[in-house]
This record gives sequence, C-alpha cells and structure tokens, in this order.
Amino acid sequence: MATQLIIHADDVCNNTMMRWRVDKNIKTNRMEQEELPKFHETFKPLLDILSNGEIIHHRELLKRVVDKYYSSLPKELLDQKTKSGEILILNRIAWGKSYLKKGGYIIYPERGMVQITEKGKKSNNEQLQLNDIEGETNFLDFYKEEKTKSVPNNTEIINSSPQDLIDKGFSEIEAQVKSELLEKLKNIDPYYFEKVILKLLKKMGYGDFIETSKSGDGGIDGIINEDKLGLDKIYIQAKRYGENKVREKDIRNFIGAMSGDTNKGVFVTTSNFDKGAYQKAHDAHHTIILIDGNKLVDLMHQYNVGIQIKAIYEVKELDEDFFEGD
Repeated sequence: MATQLIIHADDVCNNTMMRWRVDKNIKTNRMEQEELPKFHETFKPLLDILSNGEIIHHRELLKRVVDKYYSSLPKELLDQKTKSGEILILNRIAWGKSYLKKGGYIIYPERGMVQITEKGKKSNNEQLQLNDIEGETNFLDFYKEEKTKSVPNNTEIINSSPQDLIDKGFSEIEAQVKSELLEKLKNIDPYYFEKVILKLLKKMGYGDFIETSKSGDGGIDGIINEDKLGLDKIYIQAKRYGENKVREKDIRNFIGAMSGDTNKGVFVTTSNFDKGAYQKAHDAHHTIILIDGNKLVDLMHQYNVGIQIKAIYEVKELDEDFFEGD
C-alpha cells in the first residue's frame, strides 16, 4: 500500500524562513568574527609584497596585498567604503604604506612607485608594531614641525570630543600631504620649481609674472608686476635645495641683482635660511621676504597649488530654529 506524503504550504514556508534565518545568522556571525585589518596591521603584508626589492606602482601594491592576505574576507567587508566613498580596506593599506614611508621602511623612488629599503628588508621577518614606527627618528622628525601626534592614546580618546578627534585626524592628513609635497618639490626639475613659485604667487593675487632668461639672469628667476602697467615690480629668486641652507652670500647676490626699478624681492627655498641670511635680509634697504620649505608648503596647501581636494565631509547638527514656532 503506497504511503501518501502531504506537505502543507505553511510548512514549506516555515522551513524556508528557518533556513534563511540560519544562513543569515551564520553570515552575521562570520562578519562579527572577521573584520578588516587596522591600518597598522598591514605593515607586514606590505613589506612582504615588496620584499624582493621590486619597484611596484602603488595601486598594484594595494591590489597584491588584498589578493594575497585579505581576499578570503566576506565580500560585504571588502566592499565597505569610507564616508567619502573610497574602498575602506584600500584606504587602510594606503595609510599603512604612508606610515612605513615615514618610518624609513619604504621609499617612493619615482612618481607613483614604491620600493622597500634595506631597513624594511631587515624588518620584514619581524612583527612590526605601530609603536615601533612611532618611535623612529624619521617619524618623530616628520611631526616635529606640525606638533601633532599620529594616533591619540586611549586616555586622549576618552577625554576628546568627536570634534576633537576629527580635528586631530584632519591635522594628521594635512601634515602628511605637506610632507609629501615638500619632498616632491625637492626632487623636481629646478627650472620647473621656479615655475611653481611663480604660479603660487600668481594664485596669491600678485599679478602677472615674467620669467627671466635662464642664462645671465643675474640671480633673478622671475618678475611680478603688481599693477597692469608694470610700474611696481617684485623680483623673485627660487632655490630648490635638499638639505643645504641658503646663506648670507645668496641674499647679498640677490639684492645686488635687483635693478633700480624695484626695492621688493621674494627669496624662496625648499630648505631653510641660516642666521646670516636672515640678518642680511633684515638689514637690507630693500624689502626682502624669505620663504623656507615649511612656509612654502603651507602656502601651497592654503592656495591649492600642487594639491587637489580628495574628499569633502559635512558635519551636521540639529537646527533648533527649525522647530521653534512662528
């Protein structure tokens, strides 16, 4: 005698819903157990990918790190984005790369390219921690001028308002951009550096500029006309130095090269001025403005020269006036 099997629609629906809940719970539990790496947890993966000394484009480097170390993470995690729309895991790996650069473990040998240093090769087999990076001389030197800490400690976090933490993060990003900008300026073609300075002064509202001839210019790299008729001029000297300081002799030669139709000059360098240079500029009958590397990148950052806006965040608050009666 055949056995008749009766399945009610409600049973099918209930079983389906139960399986869906189980699957969802498994996925949720997996998401809770697995998480994206913190930026400092990407130090070792980055050094590992670079360990053979190959020069890799930074986008390719990020891709290789994800493929080798994090491709098994749930897609939902890998697809997470920052508030500005950037892929979160790539953002964190990029920050890890930035910290390794500041610590001297990697270098940027050319535009967009990354390479490990001897220091990085020696550290590849170690479990590099954030404290190790922050204790490096290179890292401390980077933040000395900005007077900001890279990551607030637990006490600072507890005692800081959300706005304080936003401001600290913003300051760190700004410091990083300025450091990279100054390094770039020190390595570009000297003639192009002169163009950069003239473009900056133009952006600052100092009128039309004239580039001088590169042969026999007498130490003058450009002339800015403060008015349309060129009745008032500013002479420009730009020196792209690495570590060498501008000395008193350089300022004296600059003043000597200025013709009688102006008494204003701007001397710009990517390094710094020694005490004698400052004194000579101060004592001169001309008005001489000295701009060192730190002041230069401050101005370029302020006037958006050589940089671009990556993201804009909106911080909103309750509008109390909206809820008040007429």
